[in-house]
Amino acid sequence: MGLVAEGVGPALAREQFFGGDPVEGAVRGPILNSWQRCRSLGLSPDGCELPYTQDLDLDGRLVRAAGPVLNRLQAMFAGRNMNVCLADERGAVLQRRFGEADMARRLAPIQSVPGFVFAEEFAGTNGIGLALAERQLVDIYGAEHFAERSRSNACSAIPVRDLLSGHIEGVLCLGYPRTDADAALDTVIRRAARVIERRLLEQSSVRERALLRAYLDARRRVPDDGAARDGHVGELSASGLDWRDQMILKEKATELLSSAQRAAVEVPLPGGRRVTLLSRPVTSSSGVEGLVVEVILPSAHQRLTVPAEAGTAPAPAERQPLVGTSPGHLPRRTSTAARAPGAAEAAASGLVLVGEPAVGKYAVAARRRLELLSEASTRIGTTLDVSRTARELAETAVPGLADFVTVDLPEAVLRGDEPTDPCKDLHRAVVHGIREDCPFYPAGERVDLRPTTPQLRCLTSGQTVLEPDLRTSADWKTQDPANAQRLLAHNIHSLIAVPLLARGIALGIASFYRSRDPAPFGDDDRSLAQELATRAAICVDNARRYTREHAMVLALQHSLLPHGFPEQNAVEVAHRYMPAESGVGGDWFDVIPLSGTRVALVVGDVVGHGLHAAATMGRLRTAARNFAELDLPPDEVLTHLDNLVGRLDREECGEDPLNGNTGLIGATCLYAVYDPTSLRCAMARAGHPPPALVRPDGTVTFPDLPAGPPLGLGGLPFETAEFPLPEGSRLVLYTDGLIEDRHRDFDTALEQLRRTLAHPDRSPEDTCQAILRTVVPEHPIDDIALLVARTHALDPDRIATWDLPADPALVSSVRSAVTHRLAEWGLAEIAFSTELLLSELVTNAVRYGTGPIRVRLLYDRALTCEVSDTSSTAPHLRHAAVTDEGGRGLFLVARLSQAWGTRYTADGKVIWAECALEVPGGRSGPVEASFDLDDIPAI
Repeated sequence: MGLVAEGVGPALAREQFFGGDPVEGAVRGPILNSWQRCRSLGLSPDGCELPYTQDLDLDGRLVRAAGPVLNRLQAMFAGRNMNVCLADERGAVLQRRFGEADMARRLAPIQSVPGFVFAEEFAGTNGIGLALAERQLVDIYGAEHFAERSRSNACSAIPVRDLLSGHIEGVLCLGYPRTDADAALDTVIRRAARVIERRLLEQSSVRERALLRAYLDARRRVPDDGAARDGHVGELSASGLDWRDQMILKEKATELLSSAQRAAVEVPLPGGRRVTLLSRPVTSSSGVEGLVVEVILPSAHQRLTVPAEAGTAPAPAERQPLVGTSPGHLPRRTSTAARAPGAAEAAASGLVLVGEPAVGKYAVAARRRLELLSEASTRIGTTLDVSRTARELAETAVPGLADFVTVDLPEAVLRGDEPTDPCKDLHRAVVHGIREDCPFYPAGERVDLRPTTPQLRCLTSGQTVLEPDLRTSADWKTQDPANAQRLLAHNIHSLIAVPLLARGIALGIASFYRSRDPAPFGDDDRSLAQELATRAAICVDNARRYTREHAMVLALQHSLLPHGFPEQNAVEVAHRYMPAESGVGGDWFDVIPLSGTRVALVVGDVVGHGLHAAATMGRLRTAARNFAELDLPPDEVLTHLDNLVGRLDREECGEDPLNGNTGLIGATCLYAVYDPTSLRCAMARAGHPPPALVRPDGTVTFPDLPAGPPLGLGGLPFETAEFPLPEGSRLVLYTDGLIEDRHRDFDTALEQLRRTLAHPDRSPEDTCQAILRTVVPEHPIDDIALLVARTHALDPDRIATWDLPADPALVSSVRSAVTHRLAEWGLAEIAFSTELLLSELVTNAVRYGTGPIRVRLLYDRALTCEVSDTSSTAPHLRHAAVTDEGGRGLFLVARLSQAWGTRYTADGKVIWAECALEVPGGRSGPVEASFDLDDIPAI
């Protein structure tokens, strides 16, 4: 028992310790700390001499409360080698009981006679002394004792507290042979200590009842004329004061009680009413001194109930201390308070509180602690930011608990990761106090703490460390002696170091310092600091986990968004993406080159935030690219996306709407196609905000584009609208996060956007910067995707068009015209492959299409050959057999071009093919140089 390292026992660790060897990790932290304290006090294992005192309160409240409990323990351990003792707050033994009666004769006097003091400073590491030092239940086994004489014994000890004040009144200790160690003894001693503490509370309540009885007896002796003068004493509930008024009065009465003096104060109540509280001293028949607090009511025109006798008060466990001492909690008979003649306007009084001043101070302190905890529940964890949460802990604790607070966190926690070793790579996250001039290590710097410092001890042990007097703390001073002296010069004298523990993970350290109050930190302060730190640690861990998830989702979001756009000449684009402060959403944008030098611009927004929204965004962006490759018009692209979202929703929710299919997936989208040859733009939107069109003269409009339903609803069609876009116009696409803000009207946001865009000389990049600077909300609640495109026109000299009837004889004339135009463009080197390609396309249109036929060449980054007719029949590529006489035309087209396809128009179709102007490797030259005629099957 008591081992930490496998194979290393207390005896071996003890020998190593006294031999000067390090034993960290081989013995429990509290035991090692106690050994180190004992050695620093100059104690020797063979020379721990215990002082004896006769100054014992053998009939005090602690002995009276513990007597029946000790009797019960003695009976429980009858016949066993068990030593039960009760010590006072100094460690002096008050009583001893033995399981075997002859143990008192066999044991040494220090183990059998009351009066010996077992404080750690005299006896070394022992149960009573360590329980007082650690202020909690302790178990010590064999060689863990510091004194040589105690190595054959084991013990369990626990402090006994006054439940009203929280102060340690004494220690209950069980001593037994180390071979009789049993974990069940901890349960026994805990229960015994609780019973003693309840009996101490009962004694306090008896004292309060004695004060109340003395007060009521004194009131009965007041003559009638005195009653008229001083008023009548009654219940607050019968005084016309409601429960809110009574709460205010009892709170103020507690403060008066703690002042320990006669006083009268005026207390304002809701509704402009005012009453007076009067505190009076009172002494019971047994000599207990206290105060009563009465409320003086403005008029006696009311019925009051007066207790007929002090009677027998209810059991103390059934009522709250202090508040439960009003007559309303006692058995009573009610009567109408008689008024003396001429006393119609005499003031009436009601008893509010009775008690001892010291108890009142404890009650005030307890109330303030509760108020601080209540405040902490609302102030700590308001955001999911690690550093901000740490600062909220410090701001809550100053000045209610401490004068200065520092918080040290590992760098991994600040990043959102789980720390592998919380003792390493600590950084000061927060320094906060009542003034700025204290020389703490500044925030933001790395903090290297020695293992012996209270902060690192609390982090390694997981237990709160209280240093009541820093002036005598050698461990604290060794960290930085010069800086420690500077802190002491600022009257900083007491420290509580609390580990930030959440879900079994150590996340950092919170240090609370006191300077203004000359009293050192106590047990109540330590409990309060630990409670605050525990609440803050949960919030820090939540913020850390959110930071990690947010970083992961943000990385996923950025990986799914385009990092660059394909080269094209139709538009000049700039873009921005801003995640929301509360989380990453599913906004996306894209620029997709299409056939015929056209370009598609897409902006979309998936409903929701987090990983699911980001993943759904990636799927929709990929799908939108695939549908765009089919050269579909905008409304058909949105229709396909709408069907896809509906399928995804059904896959996740199920087909049955009764099973919760409420539409988990939803999205909006705006799809626009710009044609630089016609200078027109076709758009369709699905529940998305309309784009902004900026004309070359700076005119800004928001086109009346049919809204369409959001993606995933299904059933309703989408509509495409076309608008002319002169060269140099800017098309601004955005998501709703740009203009939606709870602190700003929607129309106001659009007007801000309009004014920002009304600058025709700005480039797309400058336009993005201006929008972010003037339109974006200060704290975005949603993601923002922004895409700005400035349009360009394809030079008419680079467009060649021929209209011809469906006559095969005209194919040769087309080839001649194409060759001539290519020579004018300086593309004679690709004339052969272009002629062959166009011959196949025109011949195919003549044979299978319907006239008229139009041939168009577009000279941009590639040479695009287009053949259109009024038929909707689509050609299909197939591999012709050796014996087939046809079926090789599209095969030739596919081999001669870098891309080809079909797109449908309102009056037919267009078959197009793109010829590269540069062969692989960057060398200019004809495409046919890379084409082998042997690849064509023989005819």
